[in-house]
Amino acid sequence: MTTISLLLFGALLFVLLSSGFKRQKLEQYAEGGPRFDVRKVFNGAVLCEGVIYGPMGSVTSRFVATMDGKWSKDAGNIHEVFTYANGEEQSRNWRITVKENGYFEATADDIVGVAKGRQLGSAARLTYRLQLPETAGGHVLSVTDWMYQLDNGTIINRSEMRKFGFKVAELVATMRPLGASDV
Repeated sequence: MTTISLLLFGALLFVLLSSGFKRQKLEQYAEGGPRFDVRKVFNGAVLCEGVIYGPMGSVTSRFVATMDGKWSKDAGNIHEVFTYANGEEQSRNWRITVKENGYFEATADDIVGVAKGRQLGSAARLTYRLQLPETAGGHVLSVTDWMYQLDNGTIINRSEMRKFGFKVAELVATMRPLGASDV
């Protein structure tokens, strides 16, 4: 193989491997259960624990967050408070509207435009543009969240963050409802 052929093969392999996350289809999870319903899984108190990986695959941040969701029919508000391992805190208020056929939209102060989501079967996918705080560079990242509901009510969240099409971070977190004995 020539050097050019090796470079082209390497570039193709890189594109295929790095796009696998985006190549998932929500329809793959249509028959799975339990049924993911954003109005139910984010209703009340939820505990979220996770890590953020940098572009080289190392953990760059760890966090614990509490969420509190309140709904009136198809309109909801989810208040999140993140506490990072370095002691910093961040909060976000999501405003969510559930549409027909499993679609939903969401806004928040650090979201550019409107986040677009869909829930189907045991999974949900949400895409949006996130404006980082100035302390983190102020960049705008394209984010894709995949959330998978387990039989016990726990949600596994895997998010990919991209800048100019290149993956710059990945988040993996668990979210579980808090019962009265957990508070």
